[in-house]
Amino acid sequence: MKFTLCIFLSFIFLSCNSSNKTPLVVYSPHGKDMLEEFEKRFEKVHPDVDVQWLDMGSQDAYDRIRTEKENPQADMWWGAPSTMFIRAEKESLLAAYTPAWADHIAPENRSAHNFWYGTFATPEVIAFNSHLLTSEEAPKDWNDLLDPKWKGKIILRYPLASGTLRIIFSSIIAQSVKNYGTDENGFQWLRRLDANTKAYTPDPTQMYLRLAREEAEVTLWDMPDIVFQAEVNHYPFGYNFPKSGTVSLTDGIAIVRGCKHEKLAEEFYEFVTSKESMILQARKFYRIPARNDIPRDSLPKWITSTHFTSMPIDWNLIAQHESEWMEKWDSEIKGKGSQ
Repeated sequence: MKFTLCIFLSFIFLSCNSSNKTPLVVYSPHGKDMLEEFEKRFEKVHPDVDVQWLDMGSQDAYDRIRTEKENPQADMWWGAPSTMFIRAEKESLLAAYTPAWADHIAPENRSAHNFWYGTFATPEVIAFNSHLLTSEEAPKDWNDLLDPKWKGKIILRYPLASGTLRIIFSSIIAQSVKNYGTDENGFQWLRRLDANTKAYTPDPTQMYLRLAREEAEVTLWDMPDIVFQAEVNHYPFGYNFPKSGTVSLTDGIAIVRGCKHEKLAEEFYEFVTSKESMILQARKFYRIPARNDIPRDSLPKWITSTHFTSMPIDWNLIAQHESEWMEKWDSEIKGKGSQ
């Protein structure tokens, strides 16, 4: 009922276009600040266009696009882990499009058939309140999070609505399948993490606030957002890359199949993924470009000085099983880890 009401209200919002401008509808998790910035920039170049964005979690955007398949409301889907785009491609939710910079991205960071392309590299980290912990005191690897000393000191974003946490959790399970031939070890790991977790927040903002207010000491999140919160909002956040290897996901972009303004969507696609836009997104919004042709001397030091080991991950396995794994976590593990 809540999801249906959300769709109904958003239809009203998107239909309230009192001008004669052409609406371009964008679903994205990239946040109000970045979305407003590129709304204004694109409209300045295209004064006859009204960019209408809906800021929502990656999973919510995917669910919306699936629900609206027969009558698409969005033109663009800007932002989600590659695994969601892999599933969306298989479900014929995306329109094929080859951007001008298609030759400047690694094959594993794009659709082989041009249905989606990576925009940002997003390594995941163990973040902590730096007023409470030093880097040496904070957990340094995944298994450190299971130590009983962190019981009640971990706060996490609710995974089912978060592409970031879904991928972290699914990567743990995928490693279990790879190493042991079964997902059981992965779920057991998540059960022990749940036992140490104080709360799951409904959105990232609540997670940031509660960590900053010292209601918890540790979380799992993506490194660019943690750097942004520390440098722009001056939250006392530090982070460690897991020593054994971190999850490094690719964030992507795609045009919605059957959308109302496909040609305009292609122009928006090129606009927000141009070199100029990528450099701005890196400098102002703390995003790491996935393109390999962005000059390093144009990127901020926090990007060029970043070094980490990536965990080898079977992304197709995650794309295939992520939904069932997360449903199992939600029904059998969440809030039951200490039982």
